[in-house]
Amino acid sequence: MTGREPKMPLPAGNAVYRIFAMTLCALAIGFGVSLAAIAFVEAVAWLNNTLLISPRMRVQFDGSPWLIAVATILVPVIGGLLVGALLIKLSPEKRPLGPVDVLRAVQLSLPPPGMKAGLLSTTAAVISLGSGASVGQYGPLVYLGAMIGNMLDRLKLHIPNFAAIAMSCGVAAAISTAFNAPIAGMVFAHEVILRHYSIQAFAPTTVAAATGYVVANVVFEREPLFLVQFGGVQHGHEFVLFGLLGLLAAGVAIGFMHLTLRCSDVAGHSSISPVLRPACAGLAVGVTALWLPDVMGVGSEALRFATIEGAFQTWELALLVAAKIVLTALCIGFGFAGGVFSPALLIGILFGALCWMLVDATGVVATSGIVAYAICGMMAVTSAVIGAPLTTILIVFELTRNYDLTIAAMVAVVFSNLVSYRVFGRSLFDVQLAGMGIDLSQGRDRARLSTRLVSDLLIEDFARCRSGESAVNVWTGASATPRGEVFVLDEDRRLAGVFDARDRTGDPSAAVSSLMKPVTLVFDETTTLAGAMRQLEGFVGDVIPVVDASSNRFVGAVTETAVIKAYLQAVQELRREENATA
Repeated sequence: MTGREPKMPLPAGNAVYRIFAMTLCALAIGFGVSLAAIAFVEAVAWLNNTLLISPRMRVQFDGSPWLIAVATILVPVIGGLLVGALLIKLSPEKRPLGPVDVLRAVQLSLPPPGMKAGLLSTTAAVISLGSGASVGQYGPLVYLGAMIGNMLDRLKLHIPNFAAIAMSCGVAAAISTAFNAPIAGMVFAHEVILRHYSIQAFAPTTVAAATGYVVANVVFEREPLFLVQFGGVQHGHEFVLFGLLGLLAAGVAIGFMHLTLRCSDVAGHSSISPVLRPACAGLAVGVTALWLPDVMGVGSEALRFATIEGAFQTWELALLVAAKIVLTALCIGFGFAGGVFSPALLIGILFGALCWMLVDATGVVATSGIVAYAICGMMAVTSAVIGAPLTTILIVFELTRNYDLTIAAMVAVVFSNLVSYRVFGRSLFDVQLAGMGIDLSQGRDRARLSTRLVSDLLIEDFARCRSGESAVNVWTGASATPRGEVFVLDEDRRLAGVFDARDRTGDPSAAVSSLMKPVTLVFDETTTLAGAMRQLEGFVGDVIPVVDASSNRFVGAVTETAVIKAYLQAVQELRREENATA
């Protein structure tokens, strides 16, 4: 059986201990993750400044255009070479890690990748972002938070579902620190990572998110992602425009996600060495940045300027949206370490500003200014990509403290998610997991059952015989087992059929090969509990044979009762997680 070994819970009546232990752990996780997230962001900012990637430093060297041009091209290429070597040569996983790995670990109750792979992936993300790759910082921060949270699982506190809760606490603290949005951090952990709300998880994730916020906002006094001034929605018809913007943003998000997956496929089938692939994407970023420098890195400055009227021309916004979509898909697909959260924010805010400029240029419809449309576009695209509509709405509210702007964003987010969910899926993460054979669209129970194999349920008390044996010998031997089915094997131990030892109407001297019947249901060593439950519909019998998928050689047998019992046990485990109070 793969996955974590279940920990024995403490005797009943220790709820106070569990609450106290989880609270202390949440405080420690929130504090540690917040410090690590701040260090991550500061390291990226330092590299951006040192390597002439940040707009602020590029302005200071405006008198040396040749230096800026050389840095623009060479820095992403060299960064790509370092990332490729780091991940392919040193990492056990041979790839960057991110939210998909956290989701897989939490939803399937599996251990996440090892500490070495996590640290190398985080280092690769710092290099990627520091060298100007068109990737995001929030995906690596989510994994960093989960990795730190999972470290506390080694304490052996004997708390049910502790590993998943600890990782979710780390994720909540990371988002809270990054956005100065503790409520959004707590909701993101439940909406995207846990996929359920229980008091057992709700309390510690809230503590961790609040701790991260206090460390980042009170202790270090970090600046918010952006500051906007908005007087409110002045015209009722604008809510129709917000809804239309949400529909258009869904199309942008779907195109972005499809292109990201396509680039990954192209990279996987290309003849380019995996070590060199990030450098190729870096070259594309550098060449493009000679004309559009805002495509490099996270793009925080472009994000802030997008809410200012006149900061960009219409053609600039259109080019930036297209370039950011293509380059981000290329960088992620070709192996740079980073996420899609930050690029989605930038793509969305630029697209929203572009839509406002096009509407305003007509002079037909009165609007309340660029801010509302930029924010609506940002959250409509982002929510569709990461599959977190509630989180994105709360981020708007916590960052702007503006109720009207939050309502406007909510309208756009709702329409965007309605379309993207139907056309593409819940999120890019879910579709990536589905490509790995983990389908969360049919529920957490089905996904978890898809990782458990029927070969783990093999029994010993069943009968088997050779095809040439006589019926009377098989009748005699089968009397020692409680089951009537006898599996008939040929000389190569391949399953030939099944003989009913309870039916003694045949010739006792005849070979069982002449009396056996075809097997109506066969499992192989790759059959999961989810697949077994589907195949059991309409099955009549007690024991099901298990064979090797490639050779058809007989492996063993499982009972229908054992399969159903394992299914019910898995479902009960999930329900206990979802309804646990402490």
